[in-house]
Amino acid sequence: MLVGQALGFAGATVVLVGMPGPNNLYISLRSLTQGRRAGVVSALAVETGTLVYIVVTALGLATLVQASPTLFTAITLAGASYLAYLGVQALTAPTFDHADGIQAAPLGRVFRDGVLVNLLNPKATLFFLAFLPQFTTRGTDPDQLRTEMLLLGAGTLLIGLTLDLTYALGADAIGRRFRSARTTTRRRNQVVATIYLGLAGFALVSALR
Repeated sequence: MLVGQALGFAGATVVLVGMPGPNNLYISLRSLTQGRRAGVVSALAVETGTLVYIVVTALGLATLVQASPTLFTAITLAGASYLAYLGVQALTAPTFDHADGIQAAPLGRVFRDGVLVNLLNPKATLFFLAFLPQFTTRGTDPDQLRTEMLLLGAGTLLIGLTLDLTYALGADAIGRRFRSARTTTRRRNQVVATIYLGLAGFALVSALR
């Protein structure tokens, strides 16, 4: 890959990965409601999902999804369903009258949810199916193509992790006021649930187009 091509890939990746979507909002919401540690764990979880995408793409399995619109729609619908589940989970979470009484989700569950949010994220799927292959060398042998995909994936992972941690730390700074505000956790849960359900609705509309 030429230097100019690599810079073009890095710039476009920063824009695409940095745009608000399910991954970024999941990380931000965890930081807002649970603090920096949960935000960092969420960022690591999302990039664990990215690592899975890198391996799948390098092995050529992504072409199966690309060749099957039905399978891609199924992934999108599963993602919408999982975001809706997180929204309902926020609505039904235990509530307390004071900020000190917030019952944080275990970090293991935070990590699991982050991985699934990314794996079922249609934006991530499209990135690895449609965007990443554009920067590979045409007509190369399978081994070289696999190497290029792994290198591009590694670059994506590094950029994604940097941006994700930025979201996590920024949201934590804002969240300190959010968590200390004199509002009940029921109201906070309603805000979180509204965002998740809104994302689920957007994903559902995209899948049914």
